[in-house]
Amino acid sequence: MHAVPRVTAIAIALLAAVSARPESESQHVPPGPPTKAMPDMPYREMVKMMGMDDTAPIAMVLLDRLEWRGRAGADAGAWDGYAWYGGDYNKLWCKTEGERTRGRTEDARAELLWDRIVTRWWSLQLGARQDFGAGPPRRWAAIGVQGLAPQWFDIEATIYAGDGGRTAARLQAQYELLFTQRLVLQPELEMNLYGKRDPQRGLGSGLSDMELALRLRYEIRREFAPYIGVTWNRAFGATADFRRTDGEGIGDARVVAGVRAWF
Repeated sequence: MHAVPRVTAIAIALLAAVSARPESESQHVPPGPPTKAMPDMPYREMVKMMGMDDTAPIAMVLLDRLEWRGRAGADAGAWDGYAWYGGDYNKLWCKTEGERTRGRTEDARAELLWDRIVTRWWSLQLGARQDFGAGPPRRWAAIGVQGLAPQWFDIEATIYAGDGGRTAARLQAQYELLFTQRLVLQPELEMNLYGKRDPQRGLGSGLSDMELALRLRYEIRREFAPYIGVTWNRAFGATADFRRTDGEGIGDARVVAGVRAWF
């Protein structure tokens, strides 16, 4: 017996909600379906008509790290960045990373790579690498992959072939943990391996060195973020032996501070 009044009350409430809609919404009439198909036209003519071009090349420059590193004996400055130019599927990449101590470049690399998307999350990279700094320069051909692994790990894995039968491999993994939309914690792992000894550059075969880092940044703007953090690096095998012979330590922990910027 009470069901009919309850249903009536609900219907009245619904009618009141509909009648309370803004005038612009209540008077809106959706457009009718197209009456004729769009004629075929050249791509450039369609771009001009619609005012957008999905194939236009774009560019980006990211200075992922420009930092001061405190350590016993001498502080150091370090950088790590890249730039790319191209479309959705093909890009030209330039990467560089290095460290300077007492006004001298200790170890650095630069790479020029062609990048091709091969799956939704991964791209294939081919190109060349140049090592410079302490010891004679080395040149390498490079092939690798870059992309997002499950759980949103940012991965770079590259193998290299150089003159004299030299080979090398590099693995870098990063992850971003967002405490807020601006405060980001970034753990990072980097490993370098070599196929044969290179005494002139103080490198042994096998796993040469590894670095673990933890950086906390605050994005004042998306394009500019200062950060602080700690890093720990360790040399292994013959690379560690070369460092001991030169009177250097085989591992240390450092406090770092720097900025991250892109445009």
